[in-house]
Amino acid sequence: MIVNFLLIVPLLTILVLLLIQNTQYTKPIALAGSVIQLMVVIGVLLQYLAVSSFNNGAMLLQTDVVWFSPLHIHYHVGVDGISIVMLLLTALIVIAAILVSWKEALLQKEFFILLTLLAFGAYGFFIAIDLFLMFFFLEIAVVPKFLLILIWGSGKKAYSATKLVLMLIGASALLFMGIACLYYNEPDGLQTFNMLQIAQMQLPYAVQITLFPFMFIGFGVFTALFPFHTWVPDGHSAAPTAGSMFLAGISMKLGGYGLLRLVMFLVPAAAQFYAPYIILLAAIGILYGAFATMVQKDLKYMNAYSSISHCGFVLLGIGMLTPVALTGAVLQMVSHGLMTALFFAAIGMIYSRTHTRIIKEMSGLLVYMPFIGGLFILAGLASLGLPGLSGFTAEMTVLVGSWQQPVTAYRVATIVAAASIVITAVYVLRAIGTVLMGKSKEYHDDTPTDARWYEKWAGSILFIGILVVGITPFLLLKLITPAILYIQQTIFK
Repeated sequence: MIVNFLLIVPLLTILVLLLIQNTQYTKPIALAGSVIQLMVVIGVLLQYLAVSSFNNGAMLLQTDVVWFSPLHIHYHVGVDGISIVMLLLTALIVIAAILVSWKEALLQKEFFILLTLLAFGAYGFFIAIDLFLMFFFLEIAVVPKFLLILIWGSGKKAYSATKLVLMLIGASALLFMGIACLYYNEPDGLQTFNMLQIAQMQLPYAVQITLFPFMFIGFGVFTALFPFHTWVPDGHSAAPTAGSMFLAGISMKLGGYGLLRLVMFLVPAAAQFYAPYIILLAAIGILYGAFATMVQKDLKYMNAYSSISHCGFVLLGIGMLTPVALTGAVLQMVSHGLMTALFFAAIGMIYSRTHTRIIKEMSGLLVYMPFIGGLFILAGLASLGLPGLSGFTAEMTVLVGSWQQPVTAYRVATIVAAASIVITAVYVLRAIGTVLMGKSKEYHDDTPTDARWYEKWAGSILFIGILVVGITPFLLLKLITPAILYIQQTIFK
């Protein structure tokens, strides 16, 4: 099956990078590998459409091979509309991250190997049907982050890398406990990691209530769940530009996808019981993230804290459990992945030229770097929800779906989430006005230059994705909706 090539291509890319002796071929090989990955994802999409005809929410194009029979662990992979959208997001961000890192000189081969390994883990996670396999790929996507920040990071990189990996591994431990308890408490003595089979079981209510917090917090930490969000600002700010793009654009989506695919799907009764608490934490995270962003003086910290607020919309949509809200949660994952990756790319370009990320130390940069400044403005406008861009489409879908819940407390949470958009506009427009507008500073012999060809390609790829989601969301909705309805029907069966 073509789905398996999503894992084969990154592994072959890593193998070739390990074997080459001349480092001048490192970047072209890494880029070629990422482009082939995108081609494979497009091939998966086309084959999926040929089979599904837009009306099948089940996992298709499956491969199922016994991996470790004593524990009933299988290499079991497949895709539905949601996973394909996540695969497309991953492929685009990986290409952009490699292009942005084109001038990386320190341990160049190792750097691109780690980026490709991160992509391998993300692809595997999004296509896994076996829970143990999903957990395996989740762990693969953790360790390279530590090395990327520790070796190629800046600022308090040792502290930030250690904090990030400890919190994510701690979350993984909770998640593993939940999966193990689920495995040993399946009815009729059936022990399987197959999530499709588990979803058809009637798990005892007490088991669901007990397991839910372990798995929800485990995936929630990856999604910047309040109050377990503290690794996000430090990790993002210390990471190299490509690392920040991957952390915010893809890694944080692993948590949202896991919540939707695993937690809400497998323990639906507990999902309904805990929904008010999910919504409360989401509303707090949205508002807290927005206010915390307002007081940031560092561009990277600003974007990192805004990610906490934006990812709160994902949690809000998931907690509301309506089809529209769940659809909005998936759209928000895609939108946030694209716009925050573009924001970090633009910030990295600015930092490489001005050698500062402090907002008040910059002014009038649009004169020197109109293309980079344009990317910064467009990412900011998407973040504040300008109609026509992805942020508006995703957040409005979440809010509309949330308002469909008639419970007064839920509607109050919806209003709180909507109010955060005003706060977002304040810090985004202030940053644009300070950094890009105003009187240009004199840089003498060190006058900043505009984007180079590889930076232009990286920014353009991400912005085109933002436009596609913002202007033609129906293209994604055709993929997402059947899978969302399938999950939602499972929750309320």
